[in-house]
Amino acid sequence: MLKQPELSTERLLLRPFQLEDSAAVQRLAGAWEVADTTANMPHPYEDGMAEAWIAGHAEAFKAGEEMTYAMVLKGSGELLGAMGMVLDRGFLGELGYWVGLPYWGRGYCTEAGRAVLTFAFDGLGLQRVFARVFRRNPASARVLEKLGMDYEGTQRQQVLRWGRPEDIILYGLLRADWERGRKPL
Repeated sequence: MLKQPELSTERLLLRPFQLEDSAAVQRLAGAWEVADTTANMPHPYEDGMAEAWIAGHAEAFKAGEEMTYAMVLKGSGELLGAMGMVLDRGFLGELGYWVGLPYWGRGYCTEAGRAVLTFAFDGLGLQRVFARVFRRNPASARVLEKLGMDYEGTQRQQVLRWGRPEDIILYGLLRADWERGRKPL
């Protein structure tokens, strides 16, 4: 598969990022509250960072290393955030996402996650998908639970973020569970 397919949900179009998305990415991802919920989002989000990030997506997908989707509101075309997956040997994937602050709490991440999980298991044939969130981010953990992922443990002081150690909560979902109907809520 050489070209990343678009995915569609009731309210969202998930499509590859375009360079035209750079200003919106910088504005949305540049918010402190967004960067603070991720393990490696830069802050401040400086000029040129969005363009550099977007520029590598197509090749990473072609190489089977990762897929990154722009979450876009149907109708308006408004960029809401990003959802993607780092792929490992065609066997497993690590789900990751961020949503712009104005769009928090509206279920967009769960909706996008359903589509990405469907593509990961049914389209790419992955065997396992996992995700990691900061313990101090229960809203993100709830997204993963709504997607049918199981809590698998806590890695204490696993990441150093903003100069302080962070506990990471690990969630996972196996293909076998997905196939048995353990679809997202």
